[in-house]
Amino acid sequence: MTSSANKPSRTLLSRLLTPLVQWVDSDHCPDGAEKMRNEPDRVDWVRVMPFVFLHAGCLGVIWVGASSFAVWSAVALYFIRMFAVTGVHHRYFSHKTYSTSRFGQFLLAIFAGTTVQRGSLWWAYHHRHHHKHSDEAEDAHSPHVHGFWWSHIGWITSRRNFPTDYSKIKDLAKYPELVLLNRFDLVVPILFATSIFGLGQLLAAYAPGLGTNGWQMLVWGFFISTTFLFHGTGCINSMAHLMGRRRFKTSDDSRNSAILAFITLGEGWHNNHHRYQSSTRNGFYWWEIDPTYYGLKLLSLTGFIHGLKPVPASILEEGAHADHHASVVAAQKSAIAHPHYTSLRRAMPTAAAIAVATATASPAAMPQRKVDPAVHKDVTELAHELKAKTSDNPPAI
Repeated sequence: MTSSANKPSRTLLSRLLTPLVQWVDSDHCPDGAEKMRNEPDRVDWVRVMPFVFLHAGCLGVIWVGASSFAVWSAVALYFIRMFAVTGVHHRYFSHKTYSTSRFGQFLLAIFAGTTVQRGSLWWAYHHRHHHKHSDEAEDAHSPHVHGFWWSHIGWITSRRNFPTDYSKIKDLAKYPELVLLNRFDLVVPILFATSIFGLGQLLAAYAPGLGTNGWQMLVWGFFISTTFLFHGTGCINSMAHLMGRRRFKTSDDSRNSAILAFITLGEGWHNNHHRYQSSTRNGFYWWEIDPTYYGLKLLSLTGFIHGLKPVPASILEEGAHADHHASVVAAQKSAIAHPHYTSLRRAMPTAAAIAVATATASPAAMPQRKVDPAVHKDVTELAHELKAKTSDNPPAI
């Protein structure tokens, strides 16, 4: 009887302790990972505390203040680590759009760990699952299925999305060093935050003119920069399927947005990416700015990475045809809605010629007289009359 009485308390204790242990060991699943993945979507309030802590840390600016060095460090660390999200988590581990050595991918995984977005294997597993079920019921962060806020941040707080399904990323799970980094994914962020604090302390001692210190650098360089990085990345989940235009007719509602491309260093060309996932670049055409691709291209010159995969010519032709077709349709709709625009376009060449002749004529050659009523005729009509007269009375040779 004692055993039965203690069972509910042990179950409750286990439910409280499990998320705490998972903060350190992400692969800790006492009841099995598959059981967790089959749970309904709901917020796990113990697991959500790290996100609360991350956002609350930004309030530290009230006490530490700001300096130009700290603020610009936060901006720089945002874009440097956004490159780690887009160029490493996404374009390498999720899609293998380029190659590197085994040691190189280990270094890339450490670099990506500074983004505080779990391990690269967890990231790759969920992103591959997203592509397989994009905007379907099984998509963990589709705004069309789950709503904006759940797709932006809520899905990460759900227990069912916590475990990494290594069976779906066997090409990565065969490397024990990557699994280790993925399992203890809190280690790199802690070391990163500690390094930023140490840098601030060194600057306070040896470069006091910068006006910064360890705590200020920690708040700006880690908490504020990481929070903005988290929401910048989340915009692709929540907004890249809602705002922008669709060049390719994919099975989901992915869209291209120049604004999101700026925020995420090229990830905003989301419809392009969903049409062809294996390309190293998401901005398929030269006018689609893709800083992540430029960075990877430069990195390839060092030999650290190689084998960047291009966009196939057939995909580029398909996109160009879609853009041309869309332009023609838009012009046709404009002509129907505004028929006077068509007449204006026909009149413009003649009107331009009249304007040039008027502007270049000598004032003496312009007699003052009453305006001929014919001037009020449509310029297109005048042009046709002039052509007819010329045909009837050809000039003498």
